[in-house]
Amino acid sequence: MALARLYCRALLGVDAPEVLVEVHLGTGLPGFSLVGLPETSVKEAKERVRSAILNSNFKFPSKRITVNLGPANLPKEGGRFDLAIALGILIASEQIQGEEITQFECFAELALSGELRPVDGVIPCALAAKEKCRCVIICSVNQYESALTGAKAYVANSLLEVCAFLQKRQSLPEAQAALKNKTQNGLDMSDVLGQAQAKRVLEIAAAGGHNLLLVGPPGTGKSMLAERFMTLLPELSEKHALQTAAIYSVCGKQRDDWFQPPYRSPHHSASSVALVGGGGKPKPGEISLSHRGVLFLDELPEFPRAVLDSLRQPLENHKVTISRAANQVTFPAHFQLIAAMNPSPCGHISGELRRSTPDQVLRYLGRLSGPFLDRFALSIMVPLLPQGTLAVAQTGQSTTGESSEKIKTRVVQAREIQQSRQAKLNHALSSREVSLYCQLSLEDAQFLELAMTKMGLSIRAWHSLLKVARSIADLAGSERVERQHLTESLAYRAMDRLLKSLSD
Repeated sequence: MALARLYCRALLGVDAPEVLVEVHLGTGLPGFSLVGLPETSVKEAKERVRSAILNSNFKFPSKRITVNLGPANLPKEGGRFDLAIALGILIASEQIQGEEITQFECFAELALSGELRPVDGVIPCALAAKEKCRCVIICSVNQYESALTGAKAYVANSLLEVCAFLQKRQSLPEAQAALKNKTQNGLDMSDVLGQAQAKRVLEIAAAGGHNLLLVGPPGTGKSMLAERFMTLLPELSEKHALQTAAIYSVCGKQRDDWFQPPYRSPHHSASSVALVGGGGKPKPGEISLSHRGVLFLDELPEFPRAVLDSLRQPLENHKVTISRAANQVTFPAHFQLIAAMNPSPCGHISGELRRSTPDQVLRYLGRLSGPFLDRFALSIMVPLLPQGTLAVAQTGQSTTGESSEKIKTRVVQAREIQQSRQAKLNHALSSREVSLYCQLSLEDAQFLELAMTKMGLSIRAWHSLLKVARSIADLAGSERVERQHLTESLAYRAMDRLLKSLSD
């Protein structure tokens, strides 16, 4: 047989389009041509494949070799096609039999010795192969990722092992799932001294999936609270864990616990591309890496304003689309935003430590645009601890607050109520669903409208307040949104009150 056909996969965002690898051995001067819009890393496969075949005790054919990676208009990059090209040459030169090769998809890079090396994006590739009812052949390093998909995957360590498997001379082990590693980071909400209101707001944010802004002087525990927010969230479902794992797989990253919601905390020097995603060959940014988890932005005003404003659309659409001349890539970005900041350049807004004038504070807060701040359904002031709190805690006489596990139980119960009522969390309710599930009495509606007028809030804030009130009601087990739920929801608009007081 002078012609061989095999299947492989390219990567386009988090999708894995099919690539048909065609290998033809023809007459003429010996040569090796690789066509089908290959990038430089793919073109270099010629040398890797030649050495791998020779070092695996096969003969490299002295013929005119043409390898086509179709479709020709799809860009190909990386070493993921090495194994398929090598097998195609061996089948076309009749050194091995390949009648059943079309039942498999092969993606692995070859070392010069013939060993298999891991590649990025195994999860999207395995999922796509599973839809086509094909098995996959991968490197042993990629087996844990592949096992997450449920696709039938065979694991090999070298080209020689794959050839022996195709010749039915030996069997290959199937990919094994890694043992579920429940990470123990030792964090607990009871570690935080005082800050009862902040803990309450974190519970509400976790229950409804609302974005939260923590404002307060340095050293009040804002970052500490944000880190422990993750201990209140339930584990990801299998579907959501697979979505998140696919994004990390594309980036060549792995996590210790796939079922734990991701937590990302980029530095404030991060660029728009690093945060949102992009580049010449579009890659996921921090918002996609925090898909189904939390993105924590500390020292919020230190981020460039344009970078923060680029988050506005993904916060609404839960995805980011990156357009380039060659193609367009969409990455999922369904994340919860938690942010922390000081209320002024000096860090204090009142008291003896205050050194900033109202004008300086306004200029400082002016780094954040109004539409961006509108995306925070919750914002609170995190005050300094009362004098004597640390001394009492050091002597061991203070009582610890509720543990994360106890708060998490209430959060899970509230989320179950929301899923049974509307099949989504409260933060994702549309305006029509807000009217349906957050109905108020006439007196309560008039009360809320009057409060919003006095605070100078937007129409977007109306829906945010009702969604937060709905979450508070769910935590309390109430079927209706009552006045006390609205009052508590209004109490968590610290940034609006701060801006209004400064402008007045």
